[in-house]
This record gives sequence, C-alpha cells and structure tokens, in this order.
Amino acid sequence: MQITLCDFLGRDNFRFSPYVWRTKLALAHKKLDYEVVGTTFLDKSALEGWTGYRLAPVLKHGDTVVCDSWEIANYLERTWPAESPLFPDRGSRALASFLNAWVPAALYPVLLPLITRDVLDHVHPDDREHYRRTREARLGCSLEEAQAGRDEDVVGFRDALEPFRQVLLEQAYLSGDRPAYADFILFALFQWARNTSRFKLLTTDDPVHDWRRRMAEDYREVVSTSDGYPY
Repeated sequence: MQITLCDFLGRDNFRFSPYVWRTKLALAHKKLDYEVVGTTFLDKSALEGWTGYRLAPVLKHGDTVVCDSWEIANYLERTWPAESPLFPDRGSRALASFLNAWVPAALYPVLLPLITRDVLDHVHPDDREHYRRTREARLGCSLEEAQAGRDEDVVGFRDALEPFRQVLLEQAYLSGDRPAYADFILFALFQWARNTSRFKLLTTDDPVHDWRRRMAEDYREVVSTSDGYPY
C-alpha cells in the first residue's frame, strides 16, 4: 500500500514545517518510500476525503489516516517493526516522549522570535496575512520587533540547549550510539530554522553544532532535497 504524506506548502513549493520534518526523517530512517501532497494553512483541498486530518503532517497508508507527528512515529514503528527502530528500547521511547512535549513548550517559543520575520518570506503568498496575524498575536508584537534583538536574544536559546549539550558530551546522539526519534525531534527544529533563515543559532565549538552536522550527514538524502541555507 502506498504511503502518502501531507506537507505544508510555502512559496514556490517550499517546504519547512518542523513537525513534517520529524516524519520525513522517520520515514527515511526506516527507508520507506512515500508520496507527498501539499497543503497550505488556509487551503486544505488536497486532503479532501482524508478523514480525521487536522494539521500537517498527516500520513495516509491505505485506508488508514494518522494525524500528528508523534502518532505517526508510533504508527510507523508498529507497522514496520523490522525496519530500523525509531525507539530502540524503552529508555529511548521515554526520552522521545518527553522531548515531544518539552521541545514545543520550551524551545519553540525561544526560537520563534529569532527567525519569525525570516519565516514570513517563505510562507505561501496566500498564507502571509494569516501567518503574520497569528504569530504576532502569539508574540505580542510585530514580527519585525520580535526579531530585532536576536543578536542578544540568541543567548537564551543557546542556554536552553544546555541539557542536550551535556548529553552530547557523553554520547554521539541523544538516543545513544545511533540516532533515533528523540534526535529527529530536536533536529527537525533546526531544519525549520535552516530552511527559513540565515541567522546562526550555534557557535562552531558547541557540541550541539557538531551533532547537528552529523545528523545532516546521516540523513543527507532527505536533507539535501530541501532548500536551505548552509549550516
């Protein structure tokens, strides 16, 4: 049965959603082929008949429709258990479950102001007004104002990465000796930033910088298919 993945469309067919990136990395990890259909924030016509969909990513496999990147990861693991595991053991699943909740709550709000005006340049033209209105409501200021102090504000983002930094001083990946879904959750956030902004989030002597480079090399086939600025 064909796997179809719903992805957000930006300008000129540009793709950047961090949550979709989690799923793309998971599919690449398991070496599963899939087709992509695109949708925008406001136009969901491509998903007509996909019962139960909400926001991208949405995965369709035969008659099964799975919404939410975390639910998709669990579905892939159940359906293709013999392929490279997304959760190699109970500890890696527990870590991934924690990061699935913690990264959006603790890291996304710190990263968003640093790149939010840059993201606008990559949003589909039909969605630009929606993106500006909803993000400015969330930030409590204009996109330009939010991003204006990023040279100083990036220190807060780097500080928030300290738990990851300590882990990566002891082991190659968040999941251990090899990457798994916990790594995809954080790396997808960096892919969102890389695909929308030239702003440098990390210093080159940061262990997280080295981990990010290795992740890009490990998954270069899927990473190289996206537009993006050099790390």
